Amino acid sequence: MMNDKVYNVLFLCTGNSARSILAEALLNRWGQGKFRGYSAGSHPTGKVNPLALEILERHDFPTAGLRSKAWDEFAVPAAPTLDFVFTVCDNAANEVCPVWPGQPMTAHWGVADPAAVEGSKMEKIQAFREAFRVLENRIRVFVNLPIKSLDKIKLKTTLDEIGQTLLENNG
Repeated sequence: MMNDKVYNVLFLCTGNSARSILAEALLNRWGQGKFRGYSAGSHPTGKVNPLALEILERHDFPTAGLRSKAWDEFAVPAAPTLDFVFTVCDNAANEVCPVWPGQPMTAHWGVADPAAVEGSKMEKIQAFREAFRVLENRIRVFVNLPIKSLDKIKLKTTLDEIGQTLLENNG
């Protein structure tokens, strides 16, 4: 079948060490063949949070190639043309983003920062599990949208709704 476009999706966060990394890995699994996930940060930490890698490995996700990087990498002419850009932390949603080539559709899918959780290792792992679960639920809904048949306004509304819902424990 012709016109089987692969949509490029960038997940943004401030540090690009936890939530955006999880979202990138999740989209690359659940959107395989239809979507390609990327992640970046406005002020990247330069390393992926070890608990983010741990939860991905526990769920048999590949982690090779995951790295914390600046969003500037995606604002240059050689970068992949982005179809969607989702902010997954409240800080990045309020920052002035670069101008993305291709004018991607954007939405805010805020998720509590598991890397900010203080406490025991179990409490921290639980926070990462919760972030993983929320992102996985949203991404599974997103990859199953009939994107080609939705007009831009309806698609934008639906993307915003995905970011507002699936916060409660529904899975």
